[in-house]
Amino acid sequence: MELDPEDEKLVTLARSSRARTGAAEGAAVRDDMGRTYAAASVALPSLTLSALQAAVAAAVSSGAQQLEAAAVVTEEPSVDRDGAAAAADLGVQAPIVADPDGKVRT
Repeated sequence: MELDPEDEKLVTLARSSRARTGAAEGAAVRDDMGRTYAAASVALPSLTLSALQAAVAAAVSSGAQQLEAAAVVTEEPSVDRDGAAAAADLGVQAPIVADPDGKVRT
């Protein structure tokens, strides 16, 4: 699947977040102003967030009210339900899903 350069950037940011932390997933989102936010999954005894939930939270906490796109890098075949719901809350219905090597699946 061929992505436009801005969506490729999201996959690269998501891959970097995942690799930097050694997390199960990495995600990146782009808001309607063109700003990007990246995050990795969080697995603490008191807090568990998918990477997409964490990236959406970072965007919202920075004032974003709408997202244009989202990408998730994971070994899983699809985006988790809660992460997809968080992205949909801000307008992204179909996040890009890529494997850890950056190969886009959807």
